Amino acid sequence: MAQRSSNGRRRFSDKGGKHELDVLAVLSSAFPQWLTSRQIAQRVKAYADSYGELADQAAKAAFAKQFQRDRAKLLAMGIVIESRQPEYSPKTDNQDFASYRLRLGNEPKIRIHFEKEDIPVLAVANYFVQSLAQAEDFPADISREPALGLDSIAPGLGIQKIPEGLIEALDSRKYTATVEINGEKINVVYADSDDLATFMLENPSSRILTPLVAKEAYIKRLEAAVRLEVTGVKEEGEGVQIEKRRRRAEKVRFVPQTESEVDRRLKLLLFLSAHMGTAYSLKDLAMQFIGFCGKEEEKEAVELIKRDIGILSTVSDDGEIAGSQFFDVDWDLLEKKGIVKTTNSLGLERLAGIPPQYVGLLAAAVKYLSRSSFLSEEGKASAKRLGNYLRQYASPGTVPWMSLTGCEVEPAYLPAIREIASEGEGMEVEYVDIAGERCKKRLSVERIVVDEGIYWLVGSDESGEPQNLRISTITRVRPIHSDRGEKITRLAPFKGDGKKTPVSFECDAELLTQISEFSEVRIEEEEDSKLKVHMTVSHDSWFVVFCISHSKHIFSVGPKSIRDLIVARAERELSIGGQSS
Repeated sequence: MAQRSSNGRRRFSDKGGKHELDVLAVLSSAFPQWLTSRQIAQRVKAYADSYGELADQAAKAAFAKQFQRDRAKLLAMGIVIESRQPEYSPKTDNQDFASYRLRLGNEPKIRIHFEKEDIPVLAVANYFVQSLAQAEDFPADISREPALGLDSIAPGLGIQKIPEGLIEALDSRKYTATVEINGEKINVVYADSDDLATFMLENPSSRILTPLVAKEAYIKRLEAAVRLEVTGVKEEGEGVQIEKRRRRAEKVRFVPQTESEVDRRLKLLLFLSAHMGTAYSLKDLAMQFIGFCGKEEEKEAVELIKRDIGILSTVSDDGEIAGSQFFDVDWDLLEKKGIVKTTNSLGLERLAGIPPQYVGLLAAAVKYLSRSSFLSEEGKASAKRLGNYLRQYASPGTVPWMSLTGCEVEPAYLPAIREIASEGEGMEVEYVDIAGERCKKRLSVERIVVDEGIYWLVGSDESGEPQNLRISTITRVRPIHSDRGEKITRLAPFKGDGKKTPVSFECDAELLTQISEFSEVRIEEEEDSKLKVHMTVSHDSWFVVFCISHSKHIFSVGPKSIRDLIVARAERELSIGGQSS
């Protein structure tokens, strides 16, 4: 309906939230016919009651604005209204110039049956993928329009609860890049260029494929790292001791997704369209699309669903305007037993289902979640099972990896290392060192340490030297069995996390927020707003990655041995994987 505002201009009211539904009903019933703006205005009740033939320019302008707003809302929900210009039609005041049609799609979509126990993990994976799709650099060849299609075959996603840690991690990461690691492509979600550079250095033999701007930014950091100078190191000395910023404790509570009434009705509409002739109780539909806990909430949710069904099957009073008549409903069955059974969906069942590419992304997200810290052990097991199921429906080659920077998943060789360590055996490992070179060592393992999300193997080598090895850098591991005549020196348990190396570096003040994360840091202020930072590090490899990733802020590093490692690693990265191309 339309109302007049105080300044004399017309505006729409949408008390029933039916504009989008009416537009969808009109275009779906007319498909494959194209409808002009005038025809849409005449057939959509919310427009026609107030604007009729659109005789005056003010009415035309108000209609056009509202129609485009409704069209945008439908697009955001995954329903596309395409437009075209007539081949032969001069633009005049008395003639429509554009026409519109619902895009029902020519490509077949996949309909998969999900069990109730799959829905919580599926909701998390869908949230992950949808957040990825909002990033500026989201791959152009992946469909961004599957959300309602997934809801049409897996109802209840909107009422699931998503781990807050995942939401916070995704909210802070706004960009995506396609990266190749050992011949396989992954979609990486990252916060900024420094963040992506850290990811690249933590995954040896990787290279950025797209976007070009991310690749160029990474090359600039490598080139800046090669030019780093040497600065002196102080183990003790003057400087301001800064307190390590306390990390906020991981919250265990969950936050629900939210949606509007129109969103809910559209999802219910597609669900019923995909299941024509199937009977559902109002209570089951209320639980799937609204959710409730107590008796009063259940009663309210059931009434809302019943009202939604009424809106989705409304015919206008004069019988000429389409309204939102999407279904024929068995009203006797609904009133007497609370059972919903519908027929005649105006062809909207063609919107239901998931594009094959999106199935691949979901499978990739579930694979990531099955080894991440966001799910419980029970959730990880469910994710692993769901991932195997989804991969059956994805086209060959359409299941890319997916990763979230700063949130390391369990390394591939972690289970094998745990098993060897539990049996008290030594092991031979092949790994990639700080400079990117492939190395081999024999180790005895004291323990596995998780330090701020990074997995470390703590132990000793054959000479008795303490070793801290990042498990994600390991490319091969095998046990050393005593019954084969192969032995490794057995040492008393190593007490400590390895040697601590004093380091210093000069940087600009912009890096201060990063430095506040470190422990035992002393800062000296120098000329030109420079800072000189003194600290000790337990893991040289971590410090090398930090300096290269933030090289645009760093001018010099010491001692020389550390600076040489940084330069060697940066030069190696520039020479491999086409980074310099």
